[in-house]
Amino acid sequence: MRGAGAVLGVDVGGTGIKARLTDADGLVLDEIRVPTPRDDPDALRLAAVVADLVARAHEHRVPGAVGLVTPGVVDDRAGRVVLAVNLGWRDVPVRDRVRDALGARGIDMPVAFGHDVRAGALAETTDAGGTLTRGSVAFVPVGTGLASALVVDGVVVPGDGWAGEIGQVRIPAGPHAGLRVEEIASAGGVARRSGTSSAHEAMLRVRAGDPVAAAAWADCVAVLADALVWTTAVAGCHTVIVGGGLAESGPLLFAPLEAAVSERLAGLRVPRLVPARHGDAAGAIGAGLLARQALAASGAGVPA
Repeated sequence: MRGAGAVLGVDVGGTGIKARLTDADGLVLDEIRVPTPRDDPDALRLAAVVADLVARAHEHRVPGAVGLVTPGVVDDRAGRVVLAVNLGWRDVPVRDRVRDALGARGIDMPVAFGHDVRAGALAETTDAGGTLTRGSVAFVPVGTGLASALVVDGVVVPGDGWAGEIGQVRIPAGPHAGLRVEEIASAGGVARRSGTSSAHEAMLRVRAGDPVAAAAWADCVAVLADALVWTTAVAGCHTVIVGGGLAESGPLLFAPLEAAVSERLAGLRVPRLVPARHGDAAGAIGAGLLARQALAASGAGVPA
């Protein structure tokens, strides 16, 4: 018997997988992080890992559905990853792989599938109240890479899977010409260009006055501001939610970023820049919300 509306949300990252089991009231019953399988072009090993996570969830409460979100260009409806460079996937039917792995264990449950950043946007704007449920809101996690999601009147815009790939745009001119935006404006880019093992270490070096780290940080702010300004100008965003590892640096990022965005949007409406509520758990929370939608659509319902 499935357990009182429990669902499992699974967020696949380039290096790690975050899974969160919640009950019908949103109470977290279990949370686990495991490495993302490498050299897995057909997502077969990933599917086995997800099946293992579902089996582990049984120790707490049998989930009624599982939600899975991944990076890359994702066709939510077809359940396919069109392209995920960091995972080595091209046109992979990930949802079917997971269903097959569950079926091999005799487990039959709805499997929801989606994009990690769009799922994060869903998490950040669901039950947020206020203005986040009206108008245009952008969610931009600045993590290993860079992508965005647009939410309009509470609905996440999928764009046939292609919406939000701002990190893949080539910089046309200047000192970074020819590079992709995320090579400069991401936590991974800052760490790499500052010669540190992580963006957190780069942040500490910036605060200590290290000139190399400070230059990488300033470049990140400038290129990120350009991306946010164009997103805002096109979509009319009144709020930009900034997440990912770099957002955890607080004023060190937000103060110069707000100034740069304001300068570039002189004469236009300047959006509020706010930190993400859920930090790096947003994707897993959003995956859980997708699972809950799939559970309701399956007719199983969620007990009160």
